[in-house]
Amino acid sequence: MNQLKEKLAVLPDKPGCYLMKDRQGTVIYVGKAKVLKNRVRSYFTGSHDAKTQRLVSEIADFEYIITSSNIEALILELNLIKKHDPKYNVMLKDDKSYPYLKITNEEHPRLITTRQVKKDGGKYFGPYPNAGAANETKKLLDRLYPLRKCRTLPDKVCLYYHIGQCLAPCVNEVSAEQNQEMIHEITRFLRSGHGEIKKQLTEKMMKASEELDFERARDLRDTLAHMEAVMEKQKMTIQDHVDRDVFGFDYDKGWMCVQVFFIRQGKLIERDVSIFPFYQEPHEDLLTFIGQFYLKKEHLKPKEILVPKEIEANLVEELLNVHTHFPQRGKKKELVDLANQNAAAALQEKFSLIERDEERTIKAVERLGKAMGIPTPYRIEAFDNSNIQGTDPVSAMVTFLDGKPSRKDYRKYKIKTVTGPDDYGSMREVIRRRYVRLLKESLPLPDLIVIDGGKGQIAAAQEVIEDELGLSIKVCGLAKDDKHRTSQLLLGDPPVEVPLKRDSHEFYLLQRIQDEVHRFAITFHRQTRSKTFFQSALDDIPGVGEKRKRSLLKHFGSIKKIKEASIEELRQLAIPEKTAEAILEALKEE
Repeated sequence: MNQLKEKLAVLPDKPGCYLMKDRQGTVIYVGKAKVLKNRVRSYFTGSHDAKTQRLVSEIADFEYIITSSNIEALILELNLIKKHDPKYNVMLKDDKSYPYLKITNEEHPRLITTRQVKKDGGKYFGPYPNAGAANETKKLLDRLYPLRKCRTLPDKVCLYYHIGQCLAPCVNEVSAEQNQEMIHEITRFLRSGHGEIKKQLTEKMMKASEELDFERARDLRDTLAHMEAVMEKQKMTIQDHVDRDVFGFDYDKGWMCVQVFFIRQGKLIERDVSIFPFYQEPHEDLLTFIGQFYLKKEHLKPKEILVPKEIEANLVEELLNVHTHFPQRGKKKELVDLANQNAAAALQEKFSLIERDEERTIKAVERLGKAMGIPTPYRIEAFDNSNIQGTDPVSAMVTFLDGKPSRKDYRKYKIKTVTGPDDYGSMREVIRRRYVRLLKESLPLPDLIVIDGGKGQIAAAQEVIEDELGLSIKVCGLAKDDKHRTSQLLLGDPPVEVPLKRDSHEFYLLQRIQDEVHRFAITFHRQTRSKTFFQSALDDIPGVGEKRKRSLLKHFGSIKKIKEASIEELRQLAIPEKTAEAILEALKEE
């Protein structure tokens, strides 16, 4: 800490970037500042919200790089984030990639959907954050324009030719002019020319109807219906038909939501929603987000970007080399305002969901501890046994942290010291194995142990926990009613029922724990039992593994027929001679 104080005291009052590091020297956060001295010091002074406190608690060192301007600081910040991928930075962690429609640059071009935009001479249209819209549009275009469909040309015509969706360049002569005409029509369609095409199709439908070609008229009618559904469902338009992205944002409680509206050919086709914690000034992190947004390959730069008034449009324009401005009136301002409103609504929805989730998890855990008269059991471990009349006995353990399952801490146990259907003995063995290991390896112990069972199972677990290991961990049991539903929470020695309301979140939490451990135990027992059922005389023969055993049984059908086979017949299955001899010798003894 003394080293940090000394470095803070000599920070320059110039623009630049700073890199926060943890004890291992890993960069955990990258930021930019107009004045490095003020920005970096602010992390270590005053009060912060919980997420910023978490960041600061991990900072063991920092370094900084001075730049000559704000735009240089922004560019450097983006490059450093891309290089170090710091865990606390604003990143599109869900790695969203959107599909585009692409006309390939080939002798006989294809219309495909892709999530990768490359400089390969192809024509790209999109993006379509709704993948379904992209697929429906492609299906419609496939019906209208019969470009080739196969990745490589086959030797004969395929189904697409027979249903009228391909001209079959594999066997027919298709001229470059024909292909170019279809490409021109598809391009015109995707760039808002579908109105004229719709008119042409309507005329063809009426003509087919007049000629009593009702099947053709019906097909054209269906095509028009698809066109209406795909192309006309978005009514918000701007008449200039310019491709633009509209950014809106809102922030509260240390979280920010950014909404991006994709305007293509004057129509709002889709939107992107990103919610993340931020650590700088809101407008600065929004600026960083916009820069990162177009670093991703699937986000093509539009002709124009609209941003809220809080953003310096000239910085974005200089950074991305795209015309950027903040509209102050008219339709464009309405779009920015709408994006801001959507961001505010999405953020409030997130807070509401967090609050509901906390009611089901951490607050339920707190109330459970209060009802049981124990400290809040943030870490709960639950056990359940599974067997069928004592065969293949197993046990399973699940862990809940802060009221949520922690699947990486789940454990499976095959019962080793107990024979027959002894549920109490199995519980003693598993509890002993689990907590002896935790003690040896100095791993965290649970705050509460939950046993899927009644008084007998509780007593067996307590015997090991208290008498053998000398631990003071509370053990409770979950008894079930005659319909195998959670009925009672039992605690103490002797166990007594802890009163819980059946419609309370803490009771639902116990139900989730009991259902999860039971599911985990049953699944493990089925896996174990299925392996047991597949045992055979081939199991202990050197050189015969699971794959070779299955191959032998599949080929010969039974152990008896394998036993009657010759070494040469076994060799035909790629089995070495010595292994073949060992198989026959072992089966002969069997």
